[in-house]
Amino acid sequence: MDLVVFDLDGTLLNKQSEISPYTRETLKLLRERNIAYTVATGRTLHATRDLITDHGFDLPQIYKNGVITWSPQSQSYCDQHLLTQNEIRHILETFISAEITPFLFTLEPGNHHAIYHSPLLNEAEKRLVEMFRKDRGLPVLPISEIPATADLTNISALGQREPIEQVAAMVEHEAGLVAYMGVAIEDANLCWMDIHHSAGSKGDAASRLKTDLGLERIVCFGDSDNDLSMFACADECYAPENAKAPLKAAATAVIGHHDEDGIAKFLRERFDLPNN
Repeated sequence: MDLVVFDLDGTLLNKQSEISPYTRETLKLLRERNIAYTVATGRTLHATRDLITDHGFDLPQIYKNGVITWSPQSQSYCDQHLLTQNEIRHILETFISAEITPFLFTLEPGNHHAIYHSPLLNEAEKRLVEMFRKDRGLPVLPISEIPATADLTNISALGQREPIEQVAAMVEHEAGLVAYMGVAIEDANLCWMDIHHSAGSKGDAASRLKTDLGLERIVCFGDSDNDLSMFACADECYAPENAKAPLKAAATAVIGHHDEDGIAKFLRERFDLPNN
């Protein structure tokens, strides 16, 4: 049997970051056929819960690009790959030398998430703080307030390309780390980056979940660099029309645009679901 794994933003969700009525009905049809499906997203649980509630996502869910996996049944994290103190120290030292503000994402007792940062250096970083607060609904606090009981899931940043690449080069030499980066605002030469434990990729998490559930194959959907590890381990991998070029190159096939129900339309064809 197959395990179907969806990225959310730019893939299963439309431009309004919602599951459309057509996609909602398609998920219902998958459930009626007993086809297993879940999500693998860069979002946190709390930034995702309202989006997928009542859509049949009952299996363990992959968050923070594979760093943590949440079990809806036990209401707890069943798998996690956190940064070590030594890794954190090396990352922060590199950010300081590159004059970039690191944003530390934490997992705290009670399954609470928060973000902590050193002093903000420019307007772009201030806008990033507001985005975290507004779009992700997470507390954003000075690094001096980070509790001793907090674990770190990942460290993110926004900055000019050259210093961001400097940090990325350091990460390449750390066996336990992986970094994703991309263009944030092309005209301003700003890039974003996200660093987490190398064992915490979407691909690793999806493979473990497939084994744990006793399923045979992975069929996945994604649009961005953080989905490549999932594409590499999947038996079938599909990129929507809006996906980045590397995803399209790695995909089994390129399918419809995420804002035109491309994934749902393909699912109905692939699994021979009713289309009326």
